[in-house]
Amino acid sequence: QVQLVESGGGLVLAGESLRLSCAVTPSISSFNAMAWYRQAPGKQRELVAKITPGSSRNYADSVKGRFTISRDNAKDTVYLQMNSLKPEDTAVYYCNAIGLRTYWGQGTQVTVSS
Repeated sequence: QVQLVESGGGLVLAGESLRLSCAVTPSISSFNAMAWYRQAPGKQRELVAKITPGSSRNYADSVKGRFTISRDNAKDTVYLQMNSLKPEDTAVYYCNAIGLRTYWGQGTQVTVSS
């Protein structure tokens, strides 16, 4: 049974950092790619960052230079390092696994206060 469990969200001030984690069961290598999405109130869910098994990365323009996606295959975990956070980064962040099917985590709230 596939499970994606996010952690690391919270309330921070603008300019601060957070690191999100997504623990993948049974194995991160089961998937073609891993990604982080976010959804702010009243807005559609949007892609934040994506990483392939070969560690090719894609980022939304709004987070380039501030966010970094990475993966640790030994720990079956995907990370999203978020630096220089802005109030507009406030959203629920979701882990996403792409394989024969697409799987989602339950989400973790990130709130950035000015």
